[in-house]
Amino acid sequence: MPLPVSTYVSLTTFRRTGAAVPTPVWAAPDGDTLVVWTRADSGKVTRLRHTARVTVAPCDVRGRVTGPAVEGTGEFVPRGDWPQSLAALRRAYGLRFTLGAASSRLWHRLLRRPGDRHELIRLRPA
Repeated sequence: MPLPVSTYVSLTTFRRTGAAVPTPVWAAPDGDTLVVWTRADSGKVTRLRHTARVTVAPCDVRGRVTGPAVEGTGEFVPRGDWPQSLAALRRAYGLRFTLGAASSRLWHRLLRRPGDRHELIRLRPA
């Protein structure tokens, strides 16, 4: 079953205890996968470092699921593949994504925070 595509998707990651943690995110189609752009220090990134298991379902901006969930796996996009993945997000979200990414980059520089600000996650159907 293919991964759902909508403006927002509910990305559910799993804690070490097995507890599910759903989060509404933007996800753009990139071939037969979805790409998610998120903060590098977010909980979903931490949880994905422990288990690649995810579920994905279409949802609204508040995370209310509007369709069936699909089991999948999540992996971090290698830096060499970032241009293609970022282009998919720009195609899907246009100016909203471009402005969000630029303002995030500026804010990160103003605060002089070390390290990476964002991660790209690739979601594949199981």
